[in-house]
Amino acid sequence: MRLQIPLAITFIVGLVMLVQFFVPHKVGEDVLEALTAWARIVGAFALVLGIGSLFHRHLERIRRRREGWQYSIVTLVGFSAMVVVGLAWGKEKGTPFNWAFTNIQVPLDASMFSLLAFFVASAAYRSFRARSPESTLLLLAAVVVMLGRVPIGEQISPRLPQVTEWLMSVPTVAAKRGILFGVALGAIATSLRIIVGIERAHLGVESRS
Repeated sequence: MRLQIPLAITFIVGLVMLVQFFVPHKVGEDVLEALTAWARIVGAFALVLGIGSLFHRHLERIRRRREGWQYSIVTLVGFSAMVVVGLAWGKEKGTPFNWAFTNIQVPLDASMFSLLAFFVASAAYRSFRARSPESTLLLLAAVVVMLGRVPIGEQISPRLPQVTEWLMSVPTVAAKRGILFGVALGAIATSLRIIVGIERAHLGVESRS
């Protein structure tokens, strides 16, 4: 019974949403609005559970003195401080919360993304090695695009920016659409498996083949 009821709810809600999307009607719109409101309520409870899980995990790491437990202290102190400051003074401009976000959170984000640039450069260097015809083609396309995006490219050849624009507008977009088609088909297949009860991993049960 603990398995059949969630599967029945999933099937009914999935079927209602599917019919509402393809058969627009006032009743379907009202149902969609009600389900959206319920989704917000469930999301709020999920947020509370996520916060509780965050505290439980980091407190357990601190208690057991696991590797990197000092960072867990920083995480919990920073999280608690931002919550208290935000609830006490709000988040408008000029408040301590806004100051902490602007002068601490934003620089930390910038530092993280600046470090990611080195990882991206390293991954690009490994990917662009001409070890096969495909990697050679990728290397040539990358060189043309990079040269076409900087002023020196136009100095080399006035047509280089045009070639770059063509590469970005035609082959790249075609490949992107192919990937999006694959993602859409995968999402449809997964959704149908969940609706009909074949995929049960979200219930903590092994899926049926």
